[in-house]
Amino acid sequence: MYRFFVDKSQISEHEIRIEGADRNHIRNVLRMKPGEQIAASSGDSLEYTCQIKEYTGEAVIAEILYAQETELELASKIWLFQGLPKSDKMEFIIQKAVELGACAVVPMATKRAVVRLEGKKEEAKRRRWQGIAESAAKQAKRMIIPEIFPVHRFKDAVAMAETLDVRLIPYELAENMEHTREILSNIRPGQSVGLFIGPEGGF
Repeated sequence: MYRFFVDKSQISEHEIRIEGADRNHIRNVLRMKPGEQIAASSGDSLEYTCQIKEYTGEAVIAEILYAQETELELASKIWLFQGLPKSDKMEFIIQKAVELGACAVVPMATKRAVVRLEGKKEEAKRRRWQGIAESAAKQAKRMIIPEIFPVHRFKDAVAMAETLDVRLIPYELAENMEHTREILSNIRPGQSVGLFIGPEGGF
């Protein structure tokens, strides 16, 4: 069943209104007809099973058949702090991070990173990355669309991560992983975990 994300304002007691690009996708790409079913989520644990009722000029009107609590998200909230890699590797990283369950991705401009994004170019990239995250979330049947943050400087990303419960930076020369295994085994449901990954040349 195809899944779509909606804002809570698009949900009434008995119907869901799907607008914009998703409306075009349902009608003109998937060519779905009234009577066919879709799933919808508004970013919480409720999944709505709906039946397409009609098309208007601006929206798909779908009748809510039933709503149910669905535990499809990871027990812990995983934040990926990713150093900017070369070429378009970031798109692949975001896609896979979302499919694997990350709740947010924070791109980082680090000292050794080759890529530099500024101004309009940076914002255009972020919008594209957010679109990739949404597509991956639909594909993986996620209940939320993970947020792709603007590019942060490394020190700002570190400051941002201070609010998280656990912070990890993999190191290729690390020894005595027993302490790391202990930290991982003690992560409890509901806790937030920040994972820092550098670009090809390191941080």
